[in-house]
Amino acid sequence: MNNTEAFAGLHNQGKIIVLEFDEASKIHDKVWEVAEGALTDENTVILWIVFGNPTRNSGRFRECFRRYRHRWVTRQIDSRTVEGTNKAKIAQWREDHGEDSDFFKIRVRGQFPSQSAMQFISADDVDQARARHLRREQYAFAPVILGVDPAWTGDDTLEIMLRQGLYSKSLVSLSRNDNDVEVAGLIARLEEEHQADAVFVDAGYGTGIVSAGEVMGRSWRLIWFSGKPLDPGFLNKRAEMWGMQKRWIKAGGALDPRDEALYQDLVGPETVARLDGKIQLESKEDMKARGLPSPNRGDALALTFAEPVVRRERGRGAGNGAEVEVEYSPLG
Repeated sequence: MNNTEAFAGLHNQGKIIVLEFDEASKIHDKVWEVAEGALTDENTVILWIVFGNPTRNSGRFRECFRRYRHRWVTRQIDSRTVEGTNKAKIAQWREDHGEDSDFFKIRVRGQFPSQSAMQFISADDVDQARARHLRREQYAFAPVILGVDPAWTGDDTLEIMLRQGLYSKSLVSLSRNDNDVEVAGLIARLEEEHQADAVFVDAGYGTGIVSAGEVMGRSWRLIWFSGKPLDPGFLNKRAEMWGMQKRWIKAGGALDPRDEALYQDLVGPETVARLDGKIQLESKEDMKARGLPSPNRGDALALTFAEPVVRRERGRGAGNGAEVEVEYSPLG
């Protein structure tokens, strides 16, 4: 990881290149990226072989069997089907842990775990959410909430997510944009288009955006990820919002099955062990150190759980153009 570019100039045109990754689950995604860029010689036999126990449910090794499976010839070897393994010991593990346990999946069946040891939201839960299909009447009664996660630096993106009850979708994904007035205008247009009942903006880079919105007569809410949570079981507001997001997914929340970026964002974050037992998510910086991108889209969806929202029933029950406030729970 200290000098991944050292083998970026790997060339053997007209001959053979063989690249092997052992214990591939532990290899940093940045190494995979550089390796891929090095294998570009024309008229060359190129063999890229990767293997190892599937210990992590995220990262490039996992994606060889999922997102990039069309690029690889894959094999998952069950230890019970090969010679030289202790079948009695394996049978004992099966009895102790169960065939569907993550321990047995990794160490015996050659399958990736449902959830890595420190992973906060499991891939199985997200897969189920991506497979759900909702009818409009299942969520149309609920408040429309926009979550905005701005980005000013690096490779991060500005993300705007919409959630209405159990329904969600990505509205905008843009390269970093430091023009607060322009972004505020975009949010205002989306607020009108979708008749949003609340807009929550990450305070990290969102203070200028919300200030510009105030000039436009908007009442958006700044949310401090480091702020105090309502639930004392969480370390901060960000962990609490992700906790509610996890609960929402388990309770029937639906995700766009085509939104690969959101999928990776949701399964990426891990928890940080604490002596006091409070739930803490790893920082974006720590995720980048593991080779994962900042989960901006996941944060944007999490922002829709920042506070309880009052539904504004526009033009009903109190004369033309009036608003009647009806309150729903965050999961409603």
